[in-house]
Amino acid sequence: MDDHLNSLYETDALIWTETQIALLRAGQFDQLDLENIISELGYQVRKDKNEVASRLCGLMTHLLKYQFQTQRRSRSWVSTIIQHRIAILGIFNQMPSLRPHIDEYVAYYYPKAARAAARETKLSRTVFPAENPYTVEQILDEEFFPGENEKAVEP
Repeated sequence: MDDHLNSLYETDALIWTETQIALLRAGQFDQLDLENIISELGYQVRKDKNEVASRLCGLMTHLLKYQFQTQRRSRSWVSTIIQHRIAILGIFNQMPSLRPHIDEYVAYYYPKAARAAARETKLSRTVFPAENPYTVEQILDEEFFPGENEKAVEP
């Protein structure tokens, strides 16, 4: 790999990526910028995991708001819940190996979602359950809206 490719990686990631693809297609493996390819692949994995985590946290935040601030329910909240579910399921469809990690993501991000729901609703944090009241199936179920269809576990 020459210094030009390393410099290109730093100055124009798109051209660098296209160059790496062309080198791979041409079988010119000795010309590849392996160090930066490895870095990019690692970044992509972290990005995909973070996308699931972020969507899941946003989804749980809105489920809590929906359940515990019923007088403020809106089409916007419903739309956000649906969009997060679609995005999460889409990621799992493209990367099924992320799905087995959902239990750990839910456990880790529920307290953050509850704090966010408290902040956004201006309700006390103690209004929201200390432990996640939803199953993973409920969280991802497009028909589940807590408090509406009585599937939610009450605190």
